Amino acid sequence: MIEILRPAPLMTVQDRGRIGLRHAGVSPSGPMDAPALALANALVGNDPGAAGVEFAIGGAVLQAHAACRIAVTGGTFPLRIGGEARAPNQSHRVMAGQRIEIGIGGDAAWGYLGVSGGVDAPVVMGARAMHLRSGLGAPLAAGDELPLGPQVPGRTLAPFRPLPGRGEGPIRVVLGPQADSFSAEVIAHFLSQPFTVSHERDRMAMLLDGPSLPAAKGHDIVSDGTVAGSVQVPGSGRPLVLMAEGQTTGGYPKIATVIGADLPRLAQVPTGRAVRFHAVPRAMAEALWVAHLDALARTLHPLKVTIARRG
Repeated sequence: MIEILRPAPLMTVQDRGRIGLRHAGVSPSGPMDAPALALANALVGNDPGAAGVEFAIGGAVLQAHAACRIAVTGGTFPLRIGGEARAPNQSHRVMAGQRIEIGIGGDAAWGYLGVSGGVDAPVVMGARAMHLRSGLGAPLAAGDELPLGPQVPGRTLAPFRPLPGRGEGPIRVVLGPQADSFSAEVIAHFLSQPFTVSHERDRMAMLLDGPSLPAAKGHDIVSDGTVAGSVQVPGSGRPLVLMAEGQTTGGYPKIATVIGADLPRLAQVPTGRAVRFHAVPRAMAEALWVAHLDALARTLHPLKVTIARRG
């Protein structure tokens, strides 16, 4: 069991999320940066879909009440175990009674704590993931205790390859489905001008500051389906990108959709940083998604093999 002594902002339990329930109005939730959680799990010998702890910014203190292995991923968050500095993005042994201190990281918005055995939180509608907007769980608070699954022997590991999609460059989007609500000039501004990540962000959406994007046909449409990555433009003209807890339908026109391969990278952009967008055809977005999954598998598989050998 691990106890929260001081939580980081928006600290929650997350696994892969609830898949296949959008028709019932339930968005998946799950991690803001799925590859980072998968890496944290792989480093401690868990299946990629095991439940771990997600947090924003950092600044958490936890205490292990039983021996376990941990890994902190998502960015270069300073890590101390029992008062001694440890490297992030590696697995480490934690003894019963030791404190885990996760400092504030400046290169990523979201971090992940993977724990051997996984967090044994209750399963609700097929997942352990908290969904704050739906009231499925609440942000972790001081005194909360997280039970763990069965422990297995482990060894210190670091990834052999970096996670995919961590590079620089514009965030790629597919225009639409309501791109025809905007003039060619507005779309050109969207694709050529920088936007700044606003402090108005959470697990539901990321609001962007930059050029106003007026809709020629108005900003109210008949509500239709949305997905994580939908770029909605409300009446303010400020675009907002739906994230892990984004609603399943929306009544604002969607100028574009962030491709799946780039959504984790967008989620990790720190507040105040600039982003740019670049349009790609849908066929390319699909090919990039397949390549992304292949690259992630090539990162995680060697860790699984190494753990299985236990040499």
